[in-house]
Amino acid sequence: MFACSPVGSDTTVTEVDRENWLCRVKVGELETNWINWLTLRAGGARTWWCPSSDEQVVVLSMGGNLETAFVLPAIYSNQFAPPSDSVYGCVTEYPDGGWFEYEPATGRWHVRGIKSMVIEAADNITLKTGEFVVEADTTRINSEVVINGGVTQGGGAMSSNGVVMDKHGHTGVKSGGDTSGGPV
Repeated sequence: MFACSPVGSDTTVTEVDRENWLCRVKVGELETNWINWLTLRAGGARTWWCPSSDEQVVVLSMGGNLETAFVLPAIYSNQFAPPSDSVYGCVTEYPDGGWFEYEPATGRWHVRGIKSMVIEAADNITLKTGEFVVEADTTRINSEVVINGGVTQGGGAMSSNGVVMDKHGHTGVKSGGDTSGGPV
C-alpha cells in the first residue's frame, strides 16, 4: 500500500544532489533523507529535469515509511505559478527567462529569452516553409552555398572579394561584342 504526503501541505524540496539523482523534501516539520524523484523516462529514452529548491512536490512511500519514499514533481504554488493558462498549449519557462511555447490554437512555436541556440545534425537539416525570414545584425555562412533560384538583393552593398558589385568599373572596355577586362 502506498501513502502520499498531504496535497496542499508544506511539502517542498529542500536540497538536490544532481550527481546521485536524489533530493530531500520537507514534509510538514519532518525532512526526508535523500530520496529519488520520478522522471518521465528512464530507459533507452531518458529525460532529465531535476526539481529545484522550494518546489512543491508529493512524496509517495510504501506504507507511509519515508525510507521507501520517492518524489512526484510537481505542484504549482504561489511562489511558482503556471507560466500559461492555455487550454492545449505547452509552455516551459526557465529561471533565466528562457521560454518555449507551442500553442495549437495558433500553430505557433515560440522560443524567446535564450542567449544562443545550437542545432547539430550529422546528415541534413531541411526547413520547408512559404517564407523564411532572418532578422539579425550579421548573418554569416561558413560553407559553400548553392542557390537554386533567383536572388534579389537590395538595401545595401553587395561585395565579392572586396569589389562592390554595383559601384565598380572595368578595364579594357571596347565597343561591340568584345569582352571587357576585370573589375577595378
